[in-house]
Amino acid sequence: MDTRLLELLVCPVTKGPLDYDREKQELLSRSARLAYPVRDGIPVLLENEARTLSDEELGL
Repeated sequence: MDTRLLELLVCPVTKGPLDYDREKQELLSRSARLAYPVRDGIPVLLENEARTLSDEELGL
């Protein structure tokens, strides 16, 4: 994932920042508790495509 692109992207739910998980190929929105998939290098920023993050994943 291009770091310049990551700087421009925000969570569609909260408009907050996203963190990139290279291992899982996901963009993480900690404030929305959602993980958005990255498929073939393309972020899928749709709420219905995201999975919910657990407390453990959030470090809580």
